Amino acid sequence: MDKTVANPARGIAMKVMSILLFISMQSMVKLAGPGIATGEITFFRSFFALVPIMVWLFFRGELGVSFKTANPMGHFYRGFIGVSSMALGFYGVVHLPLPEAVAIGYAMPLFAVVAGAVLLGEDVRRYRWGAVFAGFIGVVIIVWPKLTLFEQGGLSPNEISGVAAVLFSAALAAVAMVHVRQLVRTENTPTIVLYFSLSSAIFSLMTHPFGWNALPWSSAALLIGAGFVGGLGQILLTQSYRFADVSTIAPFEYTSIIWATFFGYYLFGDLPGGTLLFGAAIVIGAGVFILYRETRRKVPTHREDQTLTP
Repeated sequence: MDKTVANPARGIAMKVMSILLFISMQSMVKLAGPGIATGEITFFRSFFALVPIMVWLFFRGELGVSFKTANPMGHFYRGFIGVSSMALGFYGVVHLPLPEAVAIGYAMPLFAVVAGAVLLGEDVRRYRWGAVFAGFIGVVIIVWPKLTLFEQGGLSPNEISGVAAVLFSAALAAVAMVHVRQLVRTENTPTIVLYFSLSSAIFSLMTHPFGWNALPWSSAALLIGAGFVGGLGQILLTQSYRFADVSTIAPFEYTSIIWATFFGYYLFGDLPGGTLLFGAAIVIGAGVFILYRETRRKVPTHREDQTLTP
């Protein structure tokens, strides 16, 4: 990081604002309605996010150079994995209470440890494996009250698929992070950001023959807004890491449970129970501990890894 622009307070503020925008984006998707094809939602999110991203790159004087890449296939793989993660995440948001979907999504850093060990051969010692195990126990606690599948009040089929979708989304996001770690060896952050949005729009557009429907104006407006808000959130997240280190900013990711609880209650009547909050606390604690161990062991962590959250 350029020490001449170091400003941790500003970086933290931008991070928290980006999280608020991402939760707003998810709320807009949920408000648009459950009958919309996931691929259609993903297209609106990806395509309309390009508008603020390209305007941002233009005013930074980086729009032209951002299209230059030395690794087009790397962007292809990263885009395919990332858009799959995004689509599964949106499916989960539509079919689960918002706080629950957000809390289960906290499993991503846990999957990242597994992906780093399996795909990159990273040395993961017992402390981090213990944190991963504890984190997954937290995920089970979050969904446990509804796992009475054969009793009244158990998970509905849509909720079961929603939980599975969010978990798979978190796992794919972790794999995408591994690809980003490889991309940053040859690519700049603006290039990775731009090609991810472009590839996501193209991949999601290819799902058009598989069930897209004509949208009412209200749903279309919400999805267009979700795209713009998601793009702005991506910019703020990218910028936040210019002003503070990853170890300073990353824990503020977990403020999303506050925003998710607020929007979930006032927009959808979803109020998290004590079990969800307890499980979320365990998952958050595991994620913070993993970050702490990474910092102590001085494992190189690229800021770019953190800038591409859907």
